Amino acid sequence: MNKVRNNRAWWLVLPMLALVAFSAIVPLMTVVNYSVQDVFDANTRFFTGTEWFVKMLNDPALQAALARQFAFSMTILAIEVPLGVGIALLMPKRGIRASLVLILVTLPLLIPWNVVGSIWQIFTRGDIGLMGWSLRELGYPYNLTSSPVDAWVTIVIMDVWHWTPLVALLCYSGLQAIPEAYYQAARIDRASRWAVFRYIQLPKLTNVLVIGVLLRFMHSFMIYAEPFVLTGGGPGSSTTFLSQSLAIMATAQFDVGPSAAFSLIYFLIILLVCWVFYTAIMQMQKDRQAGGPHE
Repeated sequence: MNKVRNNRAWWLVLPMLALVAFSAIVPLMTVVNYSVQDVFDANTRFFTGTEWFVKMLNDPALQAALARQFAFSMTILAIEVPLGVGIALLMPKRGIRASLVLILVTLPLLIPWNVVGSIWQIFTRGDIGLMGWSLRELGYPYNLTSSPVDAWVTIVIMDVWHWTPLVALLCYSGLQAIPEAYYQAARIDRASRWAVFRYIQLPKLTNVLVIGVLLRFMHSFMIYAEPFVLTGGGPGSSTTFLSQSLAIMATAQFDVGPSAAFSLIYFLIILLVCWVFYTAIMQMQKDRQAGGPHE
C-alpha cells in the first residue's frame, strides 16, 4: 500500500528558505564573485582567477593574524569550557537561590559587545579604573598601550568574564535534564563525586558541550568589537585579529577582490575547525560508551 505524500508541507519551509537565501546564500555568492575579480569601480573589473587567494595565503601579516587568532581561540576554549562546567556544577539546582544565581550569571551576556570593550577600557585605566589603579598600587606597571602581554591578558580576561556564563548556562541546563534516578543509583553504589561526574554528568553534558565549544570557537574566532574598542589592535599589531585585518582591508583600503578572497578563506577555516571539533568530541563520546565504567 503506497503512502500518500502531502507536498503542501513544503509551503511551511519556503519562507525560511527564502530568508536564508536572502541573508546568506546571495551575499555568499556575491563574495565568491568578487573574490575572482579585480574591482576598480562599479563598471570596471577584470577576472583574476585564484590570484587573490594565493596572495592572501602568502601574506605574512595575515599569517601572523591567523596565528594570533588560533592562539586566542584555543586559550579561550581551554579556560571557558572547564570553568563553565565547574560553575554549572556549583550552581543551586532549585529554589529562590537558583533563580538569583541564574540572574547574576546571565548579566554579562546582556551587555552589548562594543559596550563590553568600553567598560573594560575604563576598568583598566590607571587613574580611574579599579583594575588598572589596583595593579599599579601593588607595584605592577600595568599599561595596555605599551605592553603586548598586558593587552593580551586583559582581552582574555574580558572574554572569559563576558562569555563563560554562556557555557555555564548550557551546562546547567544539561545537568538539570539528568533524571534523579541516576543520582539515587550512584548513592546506593556509594560512587565518589568524581565517578558521578565522569560516568553520569559528563556523558549527559556531551551534546551541550558540543554546542558550547562550537559557539565559543566561532565567536572567539570572529571577535572584533571588544578588542577594537579596548586596544585598537595594539600595541603595534599584537592584538590585531583576523576580523580587524579583514575590516581594514575591505573598508579602509577598499581592496574588494582580496578582502572577498580573504573572507572566504576565513569562512572555510571556521567550517573546517568546527567540523574537527565536532568529530573529535563525538568520537570521544563513542569511545567512552564502548569502554564503559571501570570504577
